[in-house]
Amino acid sequence: MISHLEDPITAIKGIGGETETSLNEINIYTVSDLMEHLPYRYEDYRLKDLETTKHEEKVTVEGKIHSQPTLGYFGRKKSRLTFKLLVGRYLITVTYFNQPYLKNKLNINDIVTVTGKWDRHRQSISGSECQLGPYRKEKEFEPVYSTRGSLTVKGLRRFIAKAFSQYGEHIEENLPQQVLDKYKLPLRKDALRRMHFPLSANDVKQARRRFVYEEFLFFQLKMQAIRKVQREQSRGIQQSYKLDRLKGFIESLPFPLTNAQKRVVNEILADMKSPYRMNRLLQGDVGSGKTAVAVIALFASISAGYQGAFMVPTEILAEQHGASLQAMLDPAGLKTALLTSSVKGKKRRELLHALQDGEIDILIGTHALIQAEVNFNNLGLVITDEQHRFGVEQRRVLREKGESPDVLFMTATPIPRTLAITVFGEMDVSVIDEMPAGRKTIETFWAKHEMLDRILGFVEKELRQGRQAYVICPLIEESEKLDLQNVLDVHAAMTQYFDGRFRVGLMHGRLPSDEKDVVMKEFSQNDLQVLVSTTVVEVGVNVPNATVMVIYDAERFGLAQLHQLRGRVGRGSEQSYCIMLADPKSELGKERMKIMTETNDGFVLSEKDLELRGPGDFFGKKQSGVPEFKVADMVHDYRALEVARDDAAKLIASESFWKDPEYLSLRNYLEQTGVLNGDKLD
Repeated sequence: MISHLEDPITAIKGIGGETETSLNEINIYTVSDLMEHLPYRYEDYRLKDLETTKHEEKVTVEGKIHSQPTLGYFGRKKSRLTFKLLVGRYLITVTYFNQPYLKNKLNINDIVTVTGKWDRHRQSISGSECQLGPYRKEKEFEPVYSTRGSLTVKGLRRFIAKAFSQYGEHIEENLPQQVLDKYKLPLRKDALRRMHFPLSANDVKQARRRFVYEEFLFFQLKMQAIRKVQREQSRGIQQSYKLDRLKGFIESLPFPLTNAQKRVVNEILADMKSPYRMNRLLQGDVGSGKTAVAVIALFASISAGYQGAFMVPTEILAEQHGASLQAMLDPAGLKTALLTSSVKGKKRRELLHALQDGEIDILIGTHALIQAEVNFNNLGLVITDEQHRFGVEQRRVLREKGESPDVLFMTATPIPRTLAITVFGEMDVSVIDEMPAGRKTIETFWAKHEMLDRILGFVEKELRQGRQAYVICPLIEESEKLDLQNVLDVHAAMTQYFDGRFRVGLMHGRLPSDEKDVVMKEFSQNDLQVLVSTTVVEVGVNVPNATVMVIYDAERFGLAQLHQLRGRVGRGSEQSYCIMLADPKSELGKERMKIMTETNDGFVLSEKDLELRGPGDFFGKKQSGVPEFKVADMVHDYRALEVARDDAAKLIASESFWKDPEYLSLRNYLEQTGVLNGDKLD
């Protein structure tokens, strides 16, 4: 008997060239691949009570035939066999398509077991299987696998059974015994058998529990090892900031810090004081006070004798941040400067010279900060706002402007905890989950399109009080495929409606950057009272005077995006409003609108969005960075994910993990994945 699990699948009896090709198409090349091709669902053959069976659910019932089966033909060689079946107190209709041979096997008063789809409304079952006599099943659960080509599920079941017969005893354990004992997990070989040959629902449950934990643990070990390697390879600067000066600065701010801000500031300061380079993501909902935290971190770095850089995605946002940072830091004697593509000529040369000489403490700007001629004297802290708007390369170039400066990424997109653990697993994550006191909640309404006249009347009332409004649309131009309000048509309609009373601006992604900046500047200065736009205003626009956000076809947006759009208003002292125009056809669309009107908490919304849409859609498929697991589901198994992450972090940090024989399989995995650069461990 050949005993190596990496043997080709042709080593299994009965698998020839044609079957091998079909198996290769579903990425099965070795015996191990075949054994680990797990079922995606199970046929449940347990008897069920029709009272509790859901509409269109597959069901198995036992009953007595109550009418003589009748056979009819339709179409070309197609047949329909029907009879009445008494199941408990239910008299139901059973139909079998294209199984005419059953006519001679079924008689009135016979006991039969029927499996099929239950139609609750018609009180009928569309049968797929029929067993003569009372219920008797050797297996209550049968696995269903994905197949390709000429391969059938029954054929695959047969090949997997042969693989276990030939190789089953050679499946090795890859989890330490103490982990198996701690969580009462079955051995790997037993869990694999239970997944493929379950005798009960509990078999599947226990086996699945083991593989969920295994997948999460191995993934998190990789993430934590990357963190360890990056940390040890990136010796940072130990910033000895002046604590007394820092405390005095915090007390001088015109607002008290929330408890969440204090917690996050302490996490960041601990990183800055350590000998390792900070690599931290700061999450905070719109208006939670991330900028204040950034300013405190910058002040600490300057007090330690370093310079700071603050990179933001747009020129208008750079100017807004420049003004707010200057207002907070100038009284403390710190020198801030703004660098964008608009700073040219002599002014630019003087600024760059002062930066290199160390006369400028903090440089705020767009991607202009990463240009070759920008040289810092002693860069200690790099902050990137809305980090997902910059490419990896842009962030790397800014980081290399100094000798291993500390790095802080900020985002106002609330990322669900489960996604933060997986996608940003190699980073430290800080969360501001508390809003400053006194901030008014944005009132959110869901309205139908036929209410537009009333809504525009409300918008005009706000405009007459000196306020401003956003109107958001999903498309730029008319589309034949999607019946959506497009931004050009809406702009024309709004211009006509407010003609002579208020000025209406237009903004979308196809406008050149300088035109976008002009429009945003006009809106910021209240030269435009209404801004009709696509989602380009979703991030990084701060106009405290804007109090109304109207969103056309709101059902087309995810919850996270709707929340980001809503966050463009409510930035001043006046009450603000978000009105979603939507006529959702699906239950999912209606649920999304309902949730938006019920909560303003971005983290609650992000978790709901993850549940409704799934991880790939949350970030967008291309840049999701979300790993694919065979068994585990990070949304539904989030508790196991958190446990695995904590376990992985403790293991990677412990000396015994790198030495003890019981962890050899885990260390081998890290070597095979290349995380440790192929270096052999002791």
